[in-house]
Amino acid sequence: MAPRSLPLSFEVTQLRAAGVGLVLDLTGGTLPRVLHWGADLGPLDPAELRALKLARAPQPIGFSVDGPVEPAVLPEQSAGWLGTPGLVGNRGGRDFSTAFAVREATLTVPDASSSTRSHSSSGEGGGSVTVRAHDASAALDLELTIELTASGLVRQRATVVNRGPSPFAVDAVHLTLPVPAVATELLDFTGHHLRERSPQRTAFTQGLRMRENRTGRTGYDSAHLLAAGTAGFGNRSGEVWAVHTAWSGNHRTFAERTFHSVSLLGSGELLLSGEVELAPGESYTTPWQYGSYGRGLDEVSARFHRLLRSRPHHPSSPRPVTLNTWEAVYFDHDLERLRELADAAAAVGAERFVLDDGWFGSRRDDRRGLGDWYVSDEVWPDGLGPLTDHVTGLGMEFGLWVEPEMINEDSELARAHPDWIMATGDRLPGAARHQQVLDLARPEAFAHILERLDELLRTYPISYLKWDHNRDLVEAGHRPTGRAGVHGQTLAVYRLMDELRRRHPGLEIESCSSGGGRVDLEILRRTDRVWVSDCIDALERQRIQRWTNALVPLELMGTHVGSDTAHTTGRRHSIDFRAGTALFGHFGIEWDLTAASPADLARLGEWVALYKELRGLLHTGTAVHADHPDPACHLHGVVAEDGSDAVYALVSLASSELYPPGPIGLPGLDPDAVYHVRPQPPGDLPDGNAHHWGAHLPWWTPEGVRLPGRVLSEAGLQTPVLYPERLVLLRATRV
Repeated sequence: MAPRSLPLSFEVTQLRAAGVGLVLDLTGGTLPRVLHWGADLGPLDPAELRALKLARAPQPIGFSVDGPVEPAVLPEQSAGWLGTPGLVGNRGGRDFSTAFAVREATLTVPDASSSTRSHSSSGEGGGSVTVRAHDASAALDLELTIELTASGLVRQRATVVNRGPSPFAVDAVHLTLPVPAVATELLDFTGHHLRERSPQRTAFTQGLRMRENRTGRTGYDSAHLLAAGTAGFGNRSGEVWAVHTAWSGNHRTFAERTFHSVSLLGSGELLLSGEVELAPGESYTTPWQYGSYGRGLDEVSARFHRLLRSRPHHPSSPRPVTLNTWEAVYFDHDLERLRELADAAAAVGAERFVLDDGWFGSRRDDRRGLGDWYVSDEVWPDGLGPLTDHVTGLGMEFGLWVEPEMINEDSELARAHPDWIMATGDRLPGAARHQQVLDLARPEAFAHILERLDELLRTYPISYLKWDHNRDLVEAGHRPTGRAGVHGQTLAVYRLMDELRRRHPGLEIESCSSGGGRVDLEILRRTDRVWVSDCIDALERQRIQRWTNALVPLELMGTHVGSDTAHTTGRRHSIDFRAGTALFGHFGIEWDLTAASPADLARLGEWVALYKELRGLLHTGTAVHADHPDPACHLHGVVAEDGSDAVYALVSLASSELYPPGPIGLPGLDPDAVYHVRPQPPGDLPDGNAHHWGAHLPWWTPEGVRLPGRVLSEAGLQTPVLYPERLVLLRATRV
């Protein structure tokens, strides 16, 4: 049934969905406070909700003002909160502190039978509360939306409207969610190019831990997720609360704990000085902030995955095996060579062929041509038609690399429109990768890029764009004023993608940003895949893919098989380790197959066939990760939603201190079902060839074993001894 909106009195209200409970305190007409976010408390009637508020009320002692200080989701100093403020701004130096009074509150529930007090966790569940508030003294309106999605995610955002006669400068808007005192440990991420999303843990102590990203894109060194949990929380254990900021520009994420027993996770867009100044009647809307609660990190991640899989444009067709030409040919574009590569790709089972950088303008290297989105007459005298015809004639889709937000100073576009380059004024920022940033918030620049991309998509059978973004935004101002412009640039990129998708229904876009530098839920509202990393070294990819999967489901993660020697590290790996690593994602190939041996091509074909067999499971099932005390051993997998099937990878990251290793449990199976567990070809050879390492492992046969899911999870299976940097696959099918 259609959603229904109901007026809500200023009381305590409850939302429930997918095992999560959210209790909001709206009493007193002030901004909403979260009384509880975590495990579902069950249905509570109005009297019980009032009793919960009374039971949770702090003793009014030692605060900065008389009475208790209970920060709202947008904390205000007027309520006595002296931590990180919710709204930072001023009107000519005044109105720096707000005191919003709620005028109305509305509850929207998924169906007309829902109660205005509580919403059941059965069915779709969830709902949203919208409050509209006003500060007469500051002449500001505020609208807050707080939602509990069907998958159990909390998400919220705020809109500030200037109702005064003069401009109001917005410097920051932070939204927060409280976590309990039992959350004593923090997990967030760092990283750099070729080493994205590297986890780091710290104690959740008193004070402020602030993670700021000022790169103008989501960034390598961003929080990704900021998780707070009980001591030692793991993939399958402990309580975890995590937040994510759905924004592809500058942002900040923080954890704050005070001696008043208040612990908050918060985030918001990081606005540069003077970036948002609201004229009378203008508004600013924050990015969505998402919060996920779960028993272990796997449950936290599963809520994000279910949300992404509910998107209207989420891929419903099987994710095609994709060959990208970059590491095969780089800028050396030659029709016959690329035809041969396409032939080799089709022969091993590829279903999409993507032509990477070097097809346009004067682009023979990375120093020139960026911005001139015309097919190069020098390299492609007959246009791209001869190649696209050959690729589609082989039954493959055709994709094209673009980098619409960037420009080389050595380009026809820069010579014609130097004022379209983002800068603080007359001084250009320092170049990075020999390029600058094209100001897409400038209407004529936006229109030009839209026209060029639209023309390419109309001329050629391009069903897929690999959309790259290869530099940080340094001194990114709108000329001629030089006013800070990361906010405007980010919104313009969203509009450009949205308009291209509107004009070309069915177009798929991959978000690539120097590898995995732009991975967030807002870019994923308009893209169909993220390029996880420019590093295809399978050992590095094991960690990078695992932590990308903390937010992103496997079908949206670009995971490719590279050549036997990794181009970014020089490390050599067997084809089984490379392909078995790439299996867990949107499988592809980044390798000059024309130079591969017949044996490698045959083996690659086996892995492609396995991916095609398993992608229905991999791309709809639940991702699981075992907790194992041996850092050299990693077991992860995917279990079908109905528990009928599962595939696991047992990965040896290094030499284990145990010899032989002990048993390991298979997480996620139906505890009451019986499963047939056996090695899964072609990933069934413990040392990557036909000879076992050491003595034979008794159960490691095609017949395998049959055991209940509870036994497989709790008692586990003895695992084979593996060489370092090897993996094997296990298949578990319900009997």
